[in-house]
Amino acid sequence: MRTRHLFVYIIAALVALPLVGTAASAATIEVLETFDFPGVGKLTEPQKINDRGDIVGAVVDTASGAIQGFFRGRNGQFSGFVEPNDTGNLTQGRGINNARKICGNYTNGSDGTSHGYFLSNGVFTEFDLPDASSTLPLGINNAGDFAGTFIGSDGISQEAFLSLSGTITTFAIPGATATLAYQLNASNHSTGYYVDADGVTIHGYLRDSDGTLTFPIDPDGSVGTVLFGNNASNWVVGRYTDAAGITHGLFFMTPGEFVTFDFPGSTFTSLNGINAQGLICGRYVDASGVEHGILAKVNRNGTSEPNKTNALPVTAIKPVQPSPERSGIGAPAS
Repeated sequence: MRTRHLFVYIIAALVALPLVGTAASAATIEVLETFDFPGVGKLTEPQKINDRGDIVGAVVDTASGAIQGFFRGRNGQFSGFVEPNDTGNLTQGRGINNARKICGNYTNGSDGTSHGYFLSNGVFTEFDLPDASSTLPLGINNAGDFAGTFIGSDGISQEAFLSLSGTITTFAIPGATATLAYQLNASNHSTGYYVDADGVTIHGYLRDSDGTLTFPIDPDGSVGTVLFGNNASNWVVGRYTDAAGITHGLFFMTPGEFVTFDFPGSTFTSLNGINAQGLICGRYVDASGVEHGILAKVNRNGTSEPNKTNALPVTAIKPVQPSPERSGIGAPAS
């Protein structure tokens, strides 16, 4: 069994107002391609997709339990990477922008804390918020601004953060026990999820650029909702779990107008990132418990069937390790 380091994230909301936008009820999701990181015994977990069609994520080695980041170019070629300071066998690729700047987190094996990094042109730069015991950058936009979460110096308190032009803003939903800011779009609207006062139930939320928060966001029948990504049009993707334990992919343009997507034959589907063209990356779990990547698209006017699949073969590309050279740690963009 593989061991995962799990972090809970908290977000503070002050007001809950509905967003105005185009209803998504007619939209459908069409799978263009499924893909897997090359090699035997690998679990593929895509996280975000940029406007070029490049995807970043994490791949799990089921034999060792080690997790490394991966980059998948729009041509389908893969490269794997590990942050040079990763001593816990856990490096995750979390976000990528059009300049192919990647953000993510790695684990310190001695104390289990998480630390942020940026990867650009093969060079790693570490990032930690001041006085935080753990820092996880989780999404980055094309301006280089980014979103994430951190755990305080007490090792308990957990809040979300946004880095805008080098200034850090932190926030947490009143009464929540944890929060996560998972993505930041071109207009500085962000999305994520939070854990409510019972310490168990999770809900989605949106945060406008002026700090207005809309929460909780839950489809009917959800016992746990996670929102992972929003694009320049503020189209949102994520997932939710129902009372039967089935996890469904989720898309909406306006909260309350949800589109549910299930990969055929799977009881777990997650939509994790969406770009400006409406291309989505995500994953599903097959009957044997193996995770596979998905590349899909939104058909805004419902021109295709939601569960149509056109799976394409994946070329086995030997992972290429980026240079272990690291740039110096700059002043926290906070």
